[in-house]
Formats: sequence, C-alpha cells, structure tokens
Amino acid sequence: MSERSPSAEATGSPPVPELARRIATEVGKVIKGKDEAIRTAITTVLARGHLLVEDVPGVGKTTLATALARSLDASVRRIQFTSDMLPTDVTGVSIYDQESRTFRFHPGPIFSNIVVGDEVNRATPKTQSALLEAMQERSVTIEGTTHRLPELFTVVATQNPQDMEGTFPLPEAQRDRFMARIALGYPDDRAEVEMLTSTESGSAHATTVVAGVDEVVAAQDSVARVRLAEDVAAYLVAIVAGTRTHPGIQLGASPRAGLHLAAMARARAATGGRDYVTPDDVALLAATTLTHRIVPHGRFPTMRDEHQAASEIVAELVSTTRLR
Repeated sequence: MSERSPSAEATGSPPVPELARRIATEVGKVIKGKDEAIRTAITTVLARGHLLVEDVPGVGKTTLATALARSLDASVRRIQFTSDMLPTDVTGVSIYDQESRTFRFHPGPIFSNIVVGDEVNRATPKTQSALLEAMQERSVTIEGTTHRLPELFTVVATQNPQDMEGTFPLPEAQRDRFMARIALGYPDDRAEVEMLTSTESGSAHATTVVAGVDEVVAAQDSVARVRLAEDVAAYLVAIVAGTRTHPGIQLGASPRAGLHLAAMARARAATGGRDYVTPDDVALLAATTLTHRIVPHGRFPTMRDEHQAASEIVAELVSTTRLR
C-alpha cells in the first residue's frame, strides 16, 4: 500500500501530517505535557467532529480549546454556559425591524468556525438542546427557516465532572454527538514546573495563527478519502457491537459511534502519513470515541468511577476482538 500522505495534492495545501504538526507545536506552547490530548483534539477537527473536554476545574480545559481555536485563521466564538441561558443565546434570534416591517435574523455565536463552549453542563438541558441540530446537521432552524453553518464547524466544549455543584447531566443524545472525549488530568511535576517558569504557558493569547480555513478544509477532504478496508471495518463494527451485548453495559454505543470511530481512525491514519486505516488506528481510538457514550450497569460514587468502568469495558472489548 502507498505510504504517501493523502493530502499531498496539487492544491498547494500542506500534507496532513505537516499541518497537524504545526498546530500541535503551537498549542503545545501553552499546554505542557499533554501531547496525546492535543493530538486527539487535532484529530477530531480533521475528522469533522466535535470534542468534549471533561475534567476538574483548573487543569487547562478552556485553555486547550481556546489555543486550538486561536491557532487557526478562522472565526472563533466562546460561549460561557450558565444556568440562566436560553437556547436563543446560542443559536440567535429573529428581531422585528420597524423600518422594513420584517423580522431579521441575528445569528448567535454558534455561527462560527470554532465554537468554544465553556462549562457546557452548567446550562439547563433546554439550552444544551440548542446544540443538537447544529452539531449533527451543521445547520440551525429558527422559526421554520434553516440557516447553514460554515463548512469548517467544530464545537470544542468543556465540562466539569457531572457530580460537581451547579451542573446538569448531558443528555445521551448530546453526548453521542461528540466524536471524542478527553480528560486532561493533572500535569506531572516537570510539566507543572515548566508552566510556572514559562512566559507562554497557560495563556491561550500566546498562540499564533499557523493554519487557514482553506488548509483545514482541504485536510478534512483528504481525511475523508483515506481507505477503510472491509476487514478493518468489520473489526471496528465488532468492537462497537460488543458494547451492546456486554453484560456490564446498560446502554451501548450507537451506529453514529461507529461512524465517528471510523472518521477518527481515518484522521489518525492521515496524520501518520498513510492513506489507509489499520486495526491499530481503531484500537487506539476506541476508548476516546466510545466511553462517553456507553452507560455501565451499577451505581458509582463519582462520574470518574463510571468513566473508569466504561474505559475498562472498552479496553476488554478491544483486547478480545480479533481481526477477521
């Protein structure tokens, strides 16, 4: 099979690995010691997906989301979710214009290339639902009129653990629309020392633009053309289907989860300079793509424990599923 980068085309756009490296280097200036989390975030954007960043306050969730957005020459809007927000605060609203005697639509912050949703689970389920159509259909319908979102459109949302004060659980339908979920965790001692001594670390404003919208869209198109062989697709489906029959799982992964895992695997292959997906691509991304969608049986003291149980089940399925 060819080892060439699938994005090295006559369009003048940089190869996918080069584009991913540039973005990762820039984001890594402000997020120390989290290379895999940064790579996952970039992979999600290239796969035309949405990213959920969950962890305790103060570990850099919003900084990661904002730094990623600022590294692109794209329109960026940040939404600070609160309990008193309305859906129209996200999507926009039609306001009557007395001069023209017509209603004019005023777009909300969702009409951006990169939408940073800060603490999304502090909003009520009613407001959270405003994201459903946008994340799936890439459009917003207001009073019967459908408005298309930009071609490059990614939601990078942060949330605190759902058992913390002032949070509302994300509905299953909302979680299922996030292609990937990551948790940053606390930095190691070396990274934390570097954070304290660096003049750039911790401030997303230190990030500079290293890629344009056209480059990212061209890379996304290249990712979509990465080949997924039938036997690798069957391996992927077997893992996803395993979540629906495992005795430890109450709610398994949806068919959308399989589509998202395939898209992430294609993006990882492309960033590695390959135009085909390997079983390792699928295995490495299964936990990132599936654990936030499944609901394990039992009661757990914290959401962290529930996520850990889900991760262990996915790891078990990956280790026991064989390529046919």
